[in-house]
Amino acid sequence: EKSSPQHELLLLRGSRRSSASPPSGSGGAARRAARTMSLVQLEGPRVLSCGRCRTHLALEDDIMSKAFHGRNGRAFLMNEAVNLDFGPREDRVLMTGLHTVCDALCKNCATCVGWKYVAAYNPTQRYKVGKFVIEKAKLCPEF
Repeated sequence: EKSSPQHELLLLRGSRRSSASPPSGSGGAARRAARTMSLVQLEGPRVLSCGRCRTHLALEDDIMSKAFHGRNGRAFLMNEAVNLDFGPREDRVLMTGLHTVCDALCKNCATCVGWKYVAAYNPTQRYKVGKFVIEKAKLCPEF
């Protein structure tokens, strides 16, 4: 999935090569590079974190609405979110109609913490496109 330049800044990835030397011998063994990811550390008075691994996901200031419901109860509509990977796009009939969404997975532990709106077919719901829903049940208990 292509992301906007704004989200490319938020969803950072890095790589690091292994310091081990390549294996010697015949057969043309390829050099292996150890790949690691860079996780964004947010700073603010209240940070929403993954309930499984405590990876930062969003700032409380980025909550657009607390009146959303997810699969597991109460959820937050977020303007911005970080440290997420996304599942495949799929059409889902939600409480407000048909939307194209993709699951939002914690980049560190792969827990599904919510979803991202990709398209809305009802014109009154198009404000959600590009926004994120994070379920309260998937966050650290202190939030």
